[in-house]
Amino acid sequence: MVTTNLITRARAGDGSAFRELTEPYHRELQVHCYRMLGSFQDAEDVLQDTLLAAWQGLAGFEGRASIRTWLYRIATNRCINALRSAKRRQAKEWDAPEIQPPEPTGLSEVVWLEPYPDALLEGAIDGPPGPETRYEQTEAISLAFVTALQVLPARQRAVLILREVLGYHASEVADMLDSSVESVNSALKRARVGLQRRLPPTDEQPPAPDSPAEQALVEKFVRAYQSGNVNALVALLTEDVRVSMPPVPLEYYGRDAVHGFYTSVMRPDRLYDLVPTRANGQPAFGTYLRTSIDGVRRGTGLLVLTLTGDQVSAVTRFDNSALPWFGLPRSLPG
Repeated sequence: MVTTNLITRARAGDGSAFRELTEPYHRELQVHCYRMLGSFQDAEDVLQDTLLAAWQGLAGFEGRASIRTWLYRIATNRCINALRSAKRRQAKEWDAPEIQPPEPTGLSEVVWLEPYPDALLEGAIDGPPGPETRYEQTEAISLAFVTALQVLPARQRAVLILREVLGYHASEVADMLDSSVESVNSALKRARVGLQRRLPPTDEQPPAPDSPAEQALVEKFVRAYQSGNVNALVALLTEDVRVSMPPVPLEYYGRDAVHGFYTSVMRPDRLYDLVPTRANGQPAFGTYLRTSIDGVRRGTGLLVLTLTGDQVSAVTRFDNSALPWFGLPRSLPG
C-alpha cells in the first residue's frame, strides 16, 4: 500500500515521493553500474541517467515486477547502451620521465578501470541473495572480478551479473533484456567460460577484512614500502604476483619482474608515505611522494592490494585523480 501510494503521488509529479520510492536502491544500482562499466565516474553518470529515465517513464510502469527490478532493467540497458556507444578508451603513456621502468612482462587487456570506495558499499551489497546467486557480493566487487568482467561482451556481462551476482531468474533477466530464456542461458554459458578464463585461481582465500591477519600483513607492506626496502617488499609477494597500473597498460608478473620494477621506482630520493583507506573490499592507500624542496608531500596515486592467504598477490596502482573519491587530499603538509 505504501509503495502504491508513492507511485500514485510520483506519477502526479511529486518529486519527494519519487525520491522516497527510489532512494533505497541508489547505492546498489551504482554498484551494479560500476560492475558493468568498470568506472566509478561512469557508474555515477549512468545512475543519474537511470533515475531521470525512471522519473520520465513512471507512467509506463505496469507493476509486473517490483520497483527494484524495474530500476535494474533501466540501469542495465543504459549500461549496455553506454558500452556500445562509448569510444574505445585510450591507454595512457608512462608519465614519470624521471623514472625509467624496466620492460614490462606484458600489456594489460583492460586499460580503463577505476577503484570503488568501500565507504559507498555500506548498504549496497548487504541485501539478501537471490535464488540464482553464485558469487558472494563481496567477491563480486573485488578488482579481479570487475577486471575480468570488462573483457566480456556487454550482453554477456549483463546476464552474468544479473543471474549469478544478483540472483535473478533466467525468465526475469530475459524480460529485462527483451530477450528469450534460451538466449539468456546461452549468453550465461559463454560468460562463465570467459570469466573463469581470466579470474585468478582461488586456492587460498584472503584474510577477513580488518582481521588481525590482514592488519599484520598490511603493516609489513606499509613498513617496507615507506622505507623503500624493495627486498622486504618483494618477500611479502606471491610467486605469481601481478603489478598493474591502469590506465597505463604496463604489467609486471612474478617476483623477479616486480623486483625490477620497484627497484626503478623506489630510490633514496623517492620515498613515499601511505595513507590507508579501502577500495573494492580490499586494503588501499593513497601514496604521497616526500620532497625536499618545500616539504609538501604530493599525492601520486592510489594503491589497492589483493591478498591471498598471508601474502600479497596483486598490487594495482591508480592515478591520483582517484584520491578525492576516497576523501584523500591531493597533497599533505610536510
